[in-house]
Amino acid sequence: MQNYIVILNTERVILGIDPGTNIMGYGLVHQKGTELVVISLGVIQLNKYSNQALKLKKIFERTLNMIDEFRPDEVAIEAPFYGKNVQSMLKLGRAQGVAMAAALYRSVPIFEYSPKKIKQSITGNGNASKEQVAAMLANMLSFQGSSKYLDATDGLAVAVCHYFQNFSGSKGNKYSGWNQFVNENPDRIK
Repeated sequence: MQNYIVILNTERVILGIDPGTNIMGYGLVHQKGTELVVISLGVIQLNKYSNQALKLKKIFERTLNMIDEFRPDEVAIEAPFYGKNVQSMLKLGRAQGVAMAAALYRSVPIFEYSPKKIKQSITGNGNASKEQVAAMLANMLSFQGSSKYLDATDGLAVAVCHYFQNFSGSKGNKYSGWNQFVNENPDRIK
């Protein structure tokens, strides 16, 4: 019987985004092999803008700014969840689409994960609360979180979920351009 040693010689920066039209959370991590370090996390406050189109413009601009500043190798984004309020889902889908457009505009690959997948990969429970996710991330990555920034830790959770996918062999949905996205999601384009 032979023993194999796997050396993960990967270095990359991952931008995780939790889209929203009032508050958008984000987190950036730097992976060096199996080590993961938090670069930045925060929120983009959009509730001060009353115009929906202006909110989307701000999401696009701020996402581009983060990509230009931190040069992520990949963007991981939370997929919209299905809920009873169709208007909320529509707004959330637009916010996600605008953030995706910014990444695609800079030719950064996108990976999409469901909320359950993200919670499952961080806590082991797909129904975990935002507080449980934040506490697990703070413990895992040794940083001080605050309940004030649960949207920020949600963004960080998306990035960490994507990091974990390299070890499980499972990948989220990856889109390298609009053509691929449209071809793989004809039902989402009207």
